Amino acid sequence: MKLAIVNGPNLNLLGKREPGIYGNTSAEDYFATLVAKYPQVELTYFQHNVEGELINFIHQVGFDIDGIILNAGAYTHTSIALRDAISAINAPVVEVHISNVHAREEFRHVSMIAAKCVGVICGLGMTGYALAVEYFLEKGK
Repeated sequence: MKLAIVNGPNLNLLGKREPGIYGNTSAEDYFATLVAKYPQVELTYFQHNVEGELINFIHQVGFDIDGIILNAGAYTHTSIALRDAISAINAPVVEVHISNVHAREEFRHVSMIAAKCVGVICGLGMTGYALAVEYFLEKGK
């Protein structure tokens, strides 16, 4: 099974950025944990702060992998272009958020991409990524 974890803007600062909301673990450290936990899964990690680069990556891998785990960061709430990119590919996408976006500012309550994703996981910290991997493993059986 081949999965890609795609993180959007400001998630390169995980472990440093607002640890009360996002925790103390960097994305790279958590990704290493996932690789160790799921040796049967070929995991790829991509992070970028630029919307177009996220779209380019989704286009690049979206026809050749079994699924994408996407934390689009703030682009979740604004990007019709990411929504269209998800619609254009074959790979199913699970939307993941570390914080509970519904318990935060009102503008974070709306996701432009959720309707094109197979599911949404939010508010469970970094564990949300592992839960998304588990979903794909169960779906692949």
